Amino acid sequence: MNTPAVPERNTPARPERDPYQVYLDALQSPESKRTMKGCLDRIARLITGDPEATGAGQPWELLRYEHTTRLRTLMREQGWSPSHVNKHLVALRRVLKEAWRLGLMSGEDYQRAADLPAYKHTRVPAGRHVESEALAAVLEVCDGDPSPAGRRDGAMLAALYSTGCRRAEIAGLTLADFDPDARSLRVRGKGDKERLVYLTAEAVERLDLWLAVRGRATGPLFCPINKGGRLRLAHMTGQAIADIVSRRLAAAGASPRTPHDFRRTFIGELLDAGVDLATAQALVGHASPATTARYDRRPERRRREAVDRLRVPGAAR
Repeated sequence: MNTPAVPERNTPARPERDPYQVYLDALQSPESKRTMKGCLDRIARLITGDPEATGAGQPWELLRYEHTTRLRTLMREQGWSPSHVNKHLVALRRVLKEAWRLGLMSGEDYQRAADLPAYKHTRVPAGRHVESEALAAVLEVCDGDPSPAGRRDGAMLAALYSTGCRRAEIAGLTLADFDPDARSLRVRGKGDKERLVYLTAEAVERLDLWLAVRGRATGPLFCPINKGGRLRLAHMTGQAIADIVSRRLAAAGASPRTPHDFRRTFIGELLDAGVDLATAQALVGHASPATTARYDRRPERRRREAVDRLRVPGAAR
């Protein structure tokens, strides 16, 4: 891939001394582990030219500035978007830091190799608004399903819509996180930061219906259900949440949407209703108000209204 040759390690690294494994083990969220593992594995393929390579056992501590800056360029040459490249640069910097922490590279080599500026970019937030009609249609599909999955999925979709939680946050909820009196859920977000989110009365009703099926045993709030309708009290994955959303929307004849579209809609609805930016930020768990502001639909609406004041002369033919 035209990268400067990386020297080979003289002896294989033990797993407990492998920066790749140490970094992944330090990540608390299974979703983050999958994401960062994918990033490092793709970087390993760029380094080696081997399409089957993974980050395990790679000589990360031998990477120098000439290697990492070329990798940054290669990512863009692959056609990756700036945000996709920046995510990989985060993973690369972190695995280099673990190599330094393990005493496998000097502080000077680490600082130079990790001196990789992020690509500056501005993008309209991905995704689409979830119309209330689409939500009503998909909840009707869930209500028409007499199996336990119908109750679970109806409650899950209502929770997504009324809290704006990330799919991994919904997957990580436990029964103890639900306070029916306060209509709240205790959510653990990115960086293991806890926050309280609040449910609409209708969402609480759907959760109560689901809990009448699930029972009150300790464990995950939402759990897998096999084809025979048998519940298994284990946490679902974020991808499983996304698959349920896709499947139920398709059954309702609605356009495809993702869990993040529910989050996007939640933020937009809050700001449209006049909720201040700081409150919206706190509810969705954004580290920066600038991130929340990107989902504000009001400036877009004002720009559209401004254009609507113009008239193109002449009759359309």
